[in-house]
Amino acid sequence: MGGLSEKSIRGLPVWFPPALLTLAVTLTGLGSAQLWRDELATWSAATRSPGELARLAGTIDAATGPYYLLMHGWVTVAGDSTVALRLPAALAMTVAAGLLAVLGERLVDRRIGLFAGLLFAVLPGTSRYGQEARPYALATALAVLATLLLVTALRRPGWARWVGYAAAVAALGLTHLIALTLLAAHALVVLITWWRGPAAAGITAPVAGPAPGARRAPVAGPAPGARRAPVAGPAPDGEAAPAGRHPGVIGGPGGRDRRLWRWVVALVPAALVVTPLLLRARTQRSRQLSWVSPARLDDLSALPGGVAQSSVVGGLVVGVAALGAARLGRRALLPVSALLLPVALLFAAGAVVPLWVPRYLVFVVPFACLLAGAALAGVSAPAALAVVVLAGLLGLPDQTALRRTHEWPRSAPVDYAGAARVITDGQRPGDAVVYSPRDSWLFLDLGIGYHLDDPPRDVLVTEDEVRRGDLWAAECAQPAQCLAGTSRVWLVVAGRRAEPLAGLQGPKGDALRADFTVAQVWQRPGLTVALLTRRSAS
Repeated sequence: MGGLSEKSIRGLPVWFPPALLTLAVTLTGLGSAQLWRDELATWSAATRSPGELARLAGTIDAATGPYYLLMHGWVTVAGDSTVALRLPAALAMTVAAGLLAVLGERLVDRRIGLFAGLLFAVLPGTSRYGQEARPYALATALAVLATLLLVTALRRPGWARWVGYAAAVAALGLTHLIALTLLAAHALVVLITWWRGPAAAGITAPVAGPAPGARRAPVAGPAPGARRAPVAGPAPDGEAAPAGRHPGVIGGPGGRDRRLWRWVVALVPAALVVTPLLLRARTQRSRQLSWVSPARLDDLSALPGGVAQSSVVGGLVVGVAALGAARLGRRALLPVSALLLPVALLFAAGAVVPLWVPRYLVFVVPFACLLAGAALAGVSAPAALAVVVLAGLLGLPDQTALRRTHEWPRSAPVDYAGAARVITDGQRPGDAVVYSPRDSWLFLDLGIGYHLDDPPRDVLVTEDEVRRGDLWAAECAQPAQCLAGTSRVWLVVAGRRAEPLAGLQGPKGDALRADFTVAQVWQRPGLTVALLTRRSAS
């Protein structure tokens, strides 16, 4: 960077400006949007005991179980307000931005790390998942951390560094199973490093040199006919390389480079802790992901906008990242493979089984920003900062919208709080509440219950979700009998309904229509609340 702006931050650690900017952006409006359906599941799980969480994992959401356990500990200390539930995600995105800057500096130079981190900070997707009580922000931070530790371990092999890498990979798998597709990129880099050396894999330590575009000064060489003296370089695992041999050459098959085998050993702890989770999650896939459609080719074109939470900003990042990949040459191998291989693997799997969900790939966004940072580092600092500012301005409409609602599409919010206020304002002792549908992913009972200090009796529930070890409660098989003795019922229905009783199916609807009449109806975004009163005996 040039000018006063460069001088003002040159003394700061490279991670500080991106981390500070990300923290400021993600904390802005952190509690503005209501908890949406996925976050309500987090709240329901995090407020259970560890034993109850174990029962839940045996029924559904096993893949998210470790995150729920982590959030249980957090909620015990910080409470379950909207801000408290989302704060860990904001902090995780802040860490991810800082680590991304360090990774860029370690791979290439400070400018690339700085611009990559700043670009990452202003993306609407960073705010969206940094303001969500779900595991994607934590997985993003762990993905960057694991990659940074891999680079460190490959450059300076030693068991202490591989232990750190092993811990990061295990934590990544426990946080987000699909994020383990990142290991395909790690495997590629490790194999090329072992076979051809660090230079071929693009992970050699950067050497200070002239600025991009500057001419190199001529270097005096030996006199004509003079013989060059062999130079010894450090070998992998700290061994001295034989004189005259490049340090990376000894890494081929049959050589003494043990980095490949140490990498494989480092994966063992992750395999041991993740495999049981993976096996359990596999048995729950049909129920957990019943709403997911098979992957199609046009899903790939929509992915940048999905993970960036803005089609325009996502397209901008992809375009600039492509320029950065061309500029980096061999050093693009790690970020390019970390970006593309997880996408390719999930898409291939999603074409066969229902797995393709764009937000599952949020963890690849930092690597796209790293490539984009390489392109920005090739121009002047004002021009690079102008691109970062442009990305921020283009994303402003989406930044504003995601702070109103986390639902998708954003034009269809669900106002749980508004419906809860209706009930609070008109509730009387002895009132009951009925939800329809009960077993949908909208979690009507959780959404209303979160906003009620003293909710009406959930009259049809025979076993609540905690006792069932599930996310949904069980309802009475004979609603008419369960409703006996209840004179007023608050009916909460999904969608805007002028006649809320008309659409109710099955015994629940029959019992309510037979014994109750609609006294008043309130419509709120995404929900309808009706007060039902019992019919007078004739």
